[in-house]
This record gives sequence, structure tokens and C-alpha cells, in this order.
Amino acid sequence: MAEKKVKAAAPKKEKKVVTKAPKVSKKEVKEAKPVKPPKIEAKVSSENMPNLEELSKEFVINRFALKSGDTGSPEVQVAILTFKVVKLQSHLTENPKDNHSRRGLLKIVSKRRRILNYLKDKDEARFGMVEDKIKTFQQHYSA
Repeated sequence: MAEKKVKAAAPKKEKKVVTKAPKVSKKEVKEAKPVKPPKIEAKVSSENMPNLEELSKEFVINRFALKSGDTGSPEVQVAILTFKVVKLQSHLTENPKDNHSRRGLLKIVSKRRRILNYLKDKDEARFGMVEDKIKTFQQHYSA
């Protein structure tokens, strides 16, 4: 007679118990104190800026960082993108037929615009400060 094959049962998994966060009433939310935004110092000035050839990404990050080690804040992201824009603008003045780089420039400018729109929606005070710093930075190197 033919023997039947018996499959080994898979080990049973233990279910994880997830506890829900306590419910917060609307009254408690209204009474909560708003979080203060970090202080933004105007570190950027047209003096003590290196030449365009000496300008580096690290210099830009240090100038626009809110605290040490800050590389991901919108302020720093916008500054890095502005750094790239300035470099590409100088490249395109020397190479006006370089359409591939021109397309890259347009992509960088639109990404910078999206980040600035996000910052404007989130916190207008920070947006205003970043916009002023970026204008000073870009005017120094575009001239």
C-alpha cells in the first residue's frame, strides 16, 4: 500500500500585543504650549566669503546649519542647492550650448523652490530668514 506523507507543522508565531496611545481631548490639545522654533542667526554676510573656486559644500553647510552636525534641515538643503546653482551658472556662462547641464540646473532650481514652499507653509519666520540669507549668498557669487 502507498504511504501518505505527513507534513511537519510550521511553528506557531506569537502575536504581538500593541498598546494604543492614550486619547487626548481637544481641550488638552488647545492648552498645550506651542513649541518654539530654533533661533536662526544671520551668519551669512558678504564679507569673509571665499572666492567661487574656493567655495566648498562644507563651507556652505557650516554657514547655514542651525546646530553642529545639521545637514538635513530645509535651510541647509536650500543652501546646498543654491551652491549647486551658483556653480552651474558659472559653468553655463562659459559653455552656453551645454543643454544637459541646463536641464540639471532647472531641476535643481525647481527642487529648491519646492523646499522653500514647504518651509514657507511650515514656518514663515524661518522662511523669511532663509530667503534673506540665500539672496545675500547668491548675489555675492552671481556678480
